[in-house]
Amino acid sequence: MTDILKGRRALVTGAASGIGAAIAARLGQAGALVAGLDLETSPGVACPLVADLRSDAQLDRAVETMAGSIGMPDILVHAAASQPKGGCLDLDPAAWADAYDVNLIGAVRLLRRCVPHMRCAEGGAIVLLSSINAGFATPTLAAYAATKAALENLARTAALEFAPDGIRVNAIAPASIDTPMLRASYADRPDGALEANRARHPLARFGTPGEVAELALFLVSDSAAWITGAVYPIDGGASVTRR
Repeated sequence: MTDILKGRRALVTGAASGIGAAIAARLGQAGALVAGLDLETSPGVACPLVADLRSDAQLDRAVETMAGSIGMPDILVHAAASQPKGGCLDLDPAAWADAYDVNLIGAVRLLRRCVPHMRCAEGGAIVLLSSINAGFATPTLAAYAATKAALENLARTAALEFAPDGIRVNAIAPASIDTPMLRASYADRPDGALEANRARHPLARFGTPGEVAELALFLVSDSAAWITGAVYPIDGGASVTRR
């Protein structure tokens, strides 16, 4: 898969760390010019962009910077996420709204800025990062799970709307990936909780950001030219056994 994205331009959110950073790096290795957008500077990308997905003004400036530096994207990957911990009543409405603002409305803001260019270019590829939690009741991550379920519906609806323009939209739904976000979420949990989570995966380990990046690369490449509106689990078998 060397240089299969040569001549392509990608915008990746959440590119400063974790899954987003791995995807940005992998798309760059495949030949794409990559703009990485995050609250902090994204390392190793052609065009680092610092912006808050909750701010229209900051996103406008970021997209303008990308356009002037490497050009507008024909690939969009939304990997940034807010993951507040708590059940339905543990989180106040402001925390719920903030999670939606980053995870779902952030995606909508990105689509509004990127899809018009993709339409003019007569094609593009979009990947939205969901979660295994989108399909299961998750009392400890109520807002996060709800936003990811909404994001999957957005992916399917956008895929249907944008298909006549040659724009493909898919989602990836990881289970537990070994990232700083995952480990931070267990910092105040009892000893053994992290290992108990690991054991819930039939393949008996956490996934890696690089493995998610390989799937993202496939979905934005021409190898997936007839795939749109799909949600791809990458979960070590966890969704097979989870109830």
